[in-house]
Amino acid sequence: MFKTTTRSAIVFLFDLLAMLVAWVGGVALRFNFDLPAHYADKLLAAGAVLLLVHAIACRWAGLYRGMWVFASLPDLRRVLKAVGVSAVAMAVVIAVDRGPPALPRTMIVLYPMLLLMVMGGGRAAWRMWKEHRLYGGLIGAGKPVVVVGAGTGGAMLVRELTRSPDWRVVALVDDDRSKWGRELYGQPVVGSIEQLPRVLQDYKVGHVILAMPSAAGAALKRATDIAVHAGAHVFTVPGLDDLMNGHVAINAMRPVDIEDLLGREPVHIDSAHVQAMIAGKTALVTGAGGSIGSELCRQLARFAPARLVLMEASEFALYGIEQWFREHRPDVDVVALAGDVKDAARVDEIFAAWKPQLVFHAAAYKHVPLMEVGNAWQAARNNVLGTLQVAMQAQRRGAERFVLISTDKAVNPTNVMGATKRLAEMVCEALSRASGSTTQFEMVRFGNVLGSTGSVIPKFAEQIARGGPVTVTHPEINRYFMSIPEAAQLVLQAAAMGQGGEIFVLDMGAPVRIVDLARNMIRLSGYSESEIRIEFTGLRPGEKLYEELLADAEKTRETPHPKLRIARSRAVNGAFLEELGDWLSQPGPVSDEEVRTGLQRWVPEYRPAPHRAAAADRAIALPATAPAVLAATAPLPSDGVS
Repeated sequence: MFKTTTRSAIVFLFDLLAMLVAWVGGVALRFNFDLPAHYADKLLAAGAVLLLVHAIACRWAGLYRGMWVFASLPDLRRVLKAVGVSAVAMAVVIAVDRGPPALPRTMIVLYPMLLLMVMGGGRAAWRMWKEHRLYGGLIGAGKPVVVVGAGTGGAMLVRELTRSPDWRVVALVDDDRSKWGRELYGQPVVGSIEQLPRVLQDYKVGHVILAMPSAAGAALKRATDIAVHAGAHVFTVPGLDDLMNGHVAINAMRPVDIEDLLGREPVHIDSAHVQAMIAGKTALVTGAGGSIGSELCRQLARFAPARLVLMEASEFALYGIEQWFREHRPDVDVVALAGDVKDAARVDEIFAAWKPQLVFHAAAYKHVPLMEVGNAWQAARNNVLGTLQVAMQAQRRGAERFVLISTDKAVNPTNVMGATKRLAEMVCEALSRASGSTTQFEMVRFGNVLGSTGSVIPKFAEQIARGGPVTVTHPEINRYFMSIPEAAQLVLQAAAMGQGGEIFVLDMGAPVRIVDLARNMIRLSGYSESEIRIEFTGLRPGEKLYEELLADAEKTRETPHPKLRIARSRAVNGAFLEELGDWLSQPGPVSDEEVRTGLQRWVPEYRPAPHRAAAADRAIALPATAPAVLAATAPLPSDGVS
């Protein structure tokens, strides 16, 4: 406190001295530094009046709130205020002067000019000296880098990086031709983004920072693609929302990841509508520790639910999401419950105790190859019986909404996992049409989510870290991708706008070839394909080259949200539910082929893909206890399934 007061007093004295310098200096200039002796008394008296007025003006203008080392436009505005008041006071003094000798009228111009120069220049000079002392040694230090984007974000970044010992900006590129040839904080804007490879070569630079926080996803993807193909290590700055909210600084850079290369636009949902659906209610999430389930829990917490009931079969996953809420959202009432959706008694107990009004059913077995061989019956029981039991309890207990998390693999399924998810959809459709039901059932289909457990991206990252090879099943295989938060937000939006019985289809954008994904991840990791090779292993049981979002017989209609459409599938008769329940409740074991035969009976569009001989031989050679062993030892899928 004492140090601050002392510093303010020194600055105050400087401003008073600046006034005296401007007053005496202006008069000296007027008389060519040959001041007549008979002016001395009058100049002294007028100067004393101006000094008092100037002291008051400086205090009024708030000149002693800012720090000189960060002197900027707000400080200049304060200086202008004080100078303006002093100039007006001086004009009044000259106007009331009744010489002789008369005060020089030229002081009306000379005095404020000199005062502004001394006060503003002194502050600027101090900042320059201070910055040179603090950061001058950094000039020429750090890794050379080219900044993409010469707008506001680029200007903020370049200014911050001049103070960084780690980076040295050597040039900028921008598609705006009007900026070419100009400088930004002393650094040249040398051309367009398309010229980035040449710029990197000319300046011998291996690092690029994307400073386009408000740019569209497609623009970021294009810039990233150019930089990555030029062999650069690419970084990006935080998004505009985070910068404006003050959550992060412009220099909080991170490496570009694979999500940036997808070029997906941010999701905007009708928050008021979603809030009205969730606020003050109890929501149950099954599979709450999984990739989608845990993100659904985080998104639900944003809308003030009365309580979140988390149901999860995996103790470790349940512990993880429960601890996240303890640390990040202790204000949310969370009930963490271990339980299996196939356990009818446990499901009944949970619904009876907590009476959830909203149910989000994310629990599922989802890995295509694992469920195809040796685990088909478990997939059917978990994905179909689990859905049937949770959905019937929701209906019995009068829940307002039941939302099933489905998959694009339910469309014209060729594998057990997809067929079981389609059958789960049919269960919800049948229950939705049941007479007297007050529960609204909605189903939401989407493709793969980035970074989900067992998906392609973590697997590729692990293979790259080991030095390769990166394994891809087929050169032409492609998949739809979206981020986990994007999928969770759209699930909530679909739930809020559903009227009951709809199958919502998320806009997944354009499909991505998995081999291109692998190549981009290799480049983003700083390697070439000669260093990390790609190996094609062949399609595995149940895999398709491409996924579909709609079945052939289905039609869609638009919704108010641009990223959501509603599919109209064939009519489902609820009469099959009792027979289906009996089939799923049989004690087993049930062979994979029996499961496929049963699924074809319930799901006519299911066409099992022919299995490779090796897979069939392996299945035949398995002992009776093999399904559990296979589930534990089979490799994770390499097609990015979620």
